[in-house]
Amino acid sequence: MLKGVLDYSEFKDVDMVIEAVIEKVPLKQTIFSEIEKACPAHCILATNTSTIDLNIVGEKTSSQDRIVGAHFFSPAHVMPLLEIVRTEKTSAQVILDLMTVGKIIKKVPVVVGNCTGFAVNRTFFPYTQGAHFLVNMGVDVFRIDRLISKFGLPMGPFQLQDLAGYGVALATGKIFATAFSDRTFESPLVDILVKSGRNGKNNGKGYYIYEKGSKPKPDPSVLPIIQESIRLTNIMPAGKPISVTDQEIVEMILFPVVNEACRVMEEGVVVRASDLDTASVLGMSFPSYRGGIVFWADTVGPKHIYASLKKWSELYGNFFKPSRFLEERATRGIPLSAPASTPIASKSRL
Repeated sequence: MLKGVLDYSEFKDVDMVIEAVIEKVPLKQTIFSEIEKACPAHCILATNTSTIDLNIVGEKTSSQDRIVGAHFFSPAHVMPLLEIVRTEKTSAQVILDLMTVGKIIKKVPVVVGNCTGFAVNRTFFPYTQGAHFLVNMGVDVFRIDRLISKFGLPMGPFQLQDLAGYGVALATGKIFATAFSDRTFESPLVDILVKSGRNGKNNGKGYYIYEKGSKPKPDPSVLPIIQESIRLTNIMPAGKPISVTDQEIVEMILFPVVNEACRVMEEGVVVRASDLDTASVLGMSFPSYRGGIVFWADTVGPKHIYASLKKWSELYGNFFKPSRFLEERATRGIPLSAPASTPIASKSRL
């Protein structure tokens, strides 16, 4: 059913286009202005961007009502989630049609609002950053991966970075650092890895060694590179690695994720907490037996999450600063998944 072409001449009869190029704004804008001219007036113009605000992607077109996000998760043939991203101008018909397409190709569609990173990647951007924070504080990379796997994710954040390739990490990292500069932890580690000729699984050299027919093995030769990152970041208290328990490591990586989930709910990027739970399980492989990111946070208890983040923010800065939504829910004893009732939260973008 597939046919390869080298120009847009065959696009005159298509009903939907999904752009899936790398995360570069000018390239995406050029493609959208070209396909708008080549496609029929009813054609859905979808983008598979994982982070870039859709209004920026479609800025140079006059078809704002047809622009929509069709965000598949990697690897796309395996991951069941289809994140459908709507702007304030996307027509209801376009959303409905894309949901139908999603169901035909056996994906689970979740409709979310438009912002940098949308619902899933935005919620999980602190996940990798929290892991990098700990590494630059002297915590062992492979210990972090082991603990996150033990918690129930299919692999830890560093093996995941190896799998996705470092280009993705660098591109998305810059986008999040620009959008959420008040709460971003920037680590030089991936940059140093790339400069030393590593690109994860793509070239068999990352945090792990990849050999055909065997499981990934920790690569001891990555340790001097990590030491260089620690030296450049220079955040270890008194120059000594911090002492943390296994539970603290898991919490320092996942509580900032819960914190961002709170902001996503407060801003109305998702209509209900269960959408975020579904999306975290189907898009980020959050362990299904823990019920999704918000459900899990409620079982841990908003009070404990808030108190921990408050303590860490006083010790280590804004990356851990509790959101207003989390603070309010924790102090009033309301579950995070309870429907929003505050004025700002009820003003949904959807």
